[in-house]
Amino acid sequence: MKNVIPGRILDFLQQHPPFQHLSTPFLRKLVEEIEVQYIKSDTPVFHAGDLAQSQLYMVRQGAVHLYRETENERTLVDTCDEGDLFGFRPLLADRRYMLSAVTTEESLLYAIPSSLIEAHMAENPDLALYVARSIAADTQRRYQSMGEMDTESDGFLSEVQLIKPKRAPVTCLEHTLIKDAAARMSQQQVSSIVIVDSREHPIGILTDKDLRRQVATGKVSIDQTVTTIMSSPVFTVKQELTAADLQIAMVKNHIHHLVLTADGTDGSPVSGILTEHDLLVAQGNNPAVLIRRIRRARDTRELAAIRERSEQLLGRYIQQEVSIAYISTVMTQVNDALMRRVIDLVLMELDDEPPVPFCWLALGSQGREEQLLRTDQDNALIFSEVAPERLDKTRSWFLAFAKKVTDGLHACGFAYCPADMMASNPRWCLSLREWQLQFRAWLDEPDPQAVMYSTIFFDYRPVYGEGSLARALTSHIFQDLDTKGQFLTFLAKNALQNPPPLTFFRSFVVEKSGAHEDAFDIKARAMMPLADAARVLTLGSRLEKINNTFRRFEELAKIEPQNAELYEQAADAYEILMRYRTLHGLDEGDSGRYIRPDELSKMERLNLRHAFSPIQKLQNLLMMRYKLAYLM
Repeated sequence: MKNVIPGRILDFLQQHPPFQHLSTPFLRKLVEEIEVQYIKSDTPVFHAGDLAQSQLYMVRQGAVHLYRETENERTLVDTCDEGDLFGFRPLLADRRYMLSAVTTEESLLYAIPSSLIEAHMAENPDLALYVARSIAADTQRRYQSMGEMDTESDGFLSEVQLIKPKRAPVTCLEHTLIKDAAARMSQQQVSSIVIVDSREHPIGILTDKDLRRQVATGKVSIDQTVTTIMSSPVFTVKQELTAADLQIAMVKNHIHHLVLTADGTDGSPVSGILTEHDLLVAQGNNPAVLIRRIRRARDTRELAAIRERSEQLLGRYIQQEVSIAYISTVMTQVNDALMRRVIDLVLMELDDEPPVPFCWLALGSQGREEQLLRTDQDNALIFSEVAPERLDKTRSWFLAFAKKVTDGLHACGFAYCPADMMASNPRWCLSLREWQLQFRAWLDEPDPQAVMYSTIFFDYRPVYGEGSLARALTSHIFQDLDTKGQFLTFLAKNALQNPPPLTFFRSFVVEKSGAHEDAFDIKARAMMPLADAARVLTLGSRLEKINNTFRRFEELAKIEPQNAELYEQAADAYEILMRYRTLHGLDEGDSGRYIRPDELSKMERLNLRHAFSPIQKLQNLLMMRYKLAYLM
């Protein structure tokens, strides 16, 4: 049946990867093309060997088992449940399914047009990377079930590692006969041979599949030259690319082999060849696997162990100097999945269902998608409106529920918030109407406490439940902002409370006393001035649904070209600061907030000083834009 409830489908997509970070206009277009399919229990969705359909599948409700099937055996290799995507073969050159998909209970599936996903991959690297990882994991499951891969991998994504061929490439000249090339492939035990010219430049590639389709069927004689059936032009890439780069290249170009050359073009000699199987062997598992394990976890002990592994993955990313934007996306997905699983586990333990729909909100750094290291919790809860006589009872239910959730998160290593900014606090467990009134009160009377709360709560982001509640609150806030101009003035003034982090003599401003005496507070002195400025400016520009600090600056650069250079510098600076804080936190086993300048190298001090430079310029911009000289 054709989709008739686009709003609910949009809500669901925005809660699951890879759709959280795709633009709303694209998602709305996608939703209009999604077909909702109801499938009875124990019904095949597709069979191994079938020609792939023109759609991917996402489980909305129910469960789907993926099987490897042979003539005499059917082996379960994976289970897909709510939020899981499967059936990626339409995006590959080999468009036949490797596994069979069968429902195990009554299921509701979203059939998503693969053509729209494929077209958008070119514009969205995160989407392309997600698809590449998913295809790798899908193929890996097939190989593991067949005993063709080492399953004792370390459980981490190696997509940041550089991939090198393990052997010299097997090549032949263009006048070589097919039978001779096939004999050479058999002798060298390879599945492909690169056809080269006299200078060793690649001009084509011949694979096992070409031999099966063209020669074994009798279409082409083995006495013809390889140029008759080779694939040309050959797709070439540079040497020593990361696994992620190579996977994306394969997915985007519908190929299974990549020819490596010195300069990445077919105008230089062949240096190696990599296949899809080479990547799978090199990679082991990936973040999608970690998230899948989180969804299968049975208790907080398992979740805590998985979170520990994800922090080791974080360390690998940092060491490989992967972009902070990408790292924060991956870690946000991991943290979100962990929060959702804790909530699911709590709901399964309860004797009764939630009395009304609700939405769990992440606040602070997790709300901004910037929580790389485990810091303390910041969360809140919205529940739907109820009759006045039911309000207290409804709130009591959600408070007891929230206490179990925050306890579960604490067991996973996320400390309780010292200021009690958690959903288990009655102040932050409110109905939609109460939240609307709370934000209106902060906007009406922006005293220092109201402004302080605003810096935390304006960065909220829904991670579980009824997303329409969060959207309704956002809509209400932005309507009120149109008539509360004074609030932004006070919020801008608050953003100037932390002066630039260098003294007149260009030394670091350090703590004068306490446990962190002589340490530099990178969060308060450098990161928060940037985050606070980004928040004020995006609120002033009415930019909704953009919480991440460097993405806020990137969007501001688009709408204010006169300040684009400053905003781009600020985005780069924030990424640098996040990287230094994360490095320090991993080294010290803490939040990384306090850094001792005397322990930094000269280059590190110079890099940090350079990252501080946009702070003063941004504060001057706020000073002028909101005429703060009169209030200081």
